Amino acid sequence: MKRIGYLGPEGTFAERAARTYAERIKIIEPVFSPYPSIPETMLAVLQEKVEACVVPVENSLEGSVNITLDMLAHEIDLPIAGEVILSIKHFLLGRPETKNNIRVLVTHPHAFAQCYRYLRENLPDVEVQLVSSTAEAARRVREAPPGWAAIAGEEAGARYGLAVLSPEIQDSPGNKTRFLVLSREPVPATGRDKTSLVLALPEDRPGGLYGILGVFARASINLTRIESRPAKSELGDYIFFLDCMGHAALSPLREVLDDLKGCTVMLKILGSYPCAPGVDC
Repeated sequence: MKRIGYLGPEGTFAERAARTYAERIKIIEPVFSPYPSIPETMLAVLQEKVEACVVPVENSLEGSVNITLDMLAHEIDLPIAGEVILSIKHFLLGRPETKNNIRVLVTHPHAFAQCYRYLRENLPDVEVQLVSSTAEAARRVREAPPGWAAIAGEEAGARYGLAVLSPEIQDSPGNKTRFLVLSREPVPATGRDKTSLVLALPEDRPGGLYGILGVFARASINLTRIESRPAKSELGDYIFFLDCMGHAALSPLREVLDDLKGCTVMLKILGSYPCAPGVDC
């Protein structure tokens, strides 16, 4: 694995996550390729433009990245090969002379929400323009007239030649984003693994989800995440994303997954992969 795609442009947190992953698994001379959207980043792996890709899946403040979940559930069959968890620090960036005269603020919707308290208190009347990534915000401000500023990571500011007008403006110091690594090939068990899956219940009935959770509980398998998403069929129909400890090819999770086949109408294993460093696993 040498070519890794990520949600671009250059300078995004996704690029940092891709570089972190490449360093972790000791890829020699990796090549990083930015793509303009999450779907295009994922499809680059299927189209064999890259061997793997890195996309955001959830943030500790704003929750899940829905397009990533929907692509995994409905659009692609690429196993998750790893995860990267980054601490996210947002900076107010722009030309130095802009600091006291910010008229237009450019950023990504999640970054805007994660810095809302700071913006409410310090820039209540600024015009806000939302773009596809924080790095794209920095790129646009580089080319904009005076009076424009961006919320982005410090790396993006350095990449696009912007000064730090105010550092670490995120509302929570514990702001973290989890990224998934997708590849064409599954990874072997390491003894420190988690598995992601998505399932649908046969019908909306009392205790249906409780029964699914009981299958894991009886096998003493810890669920680390559960989330519902619309099934994209009828109003009120949902699918459920679960993360659990263990590898799908090994006991006891292997037997649990066999049991789930009999009580679900859809069960898709999204991948078994090593837990990120520092995660209880």
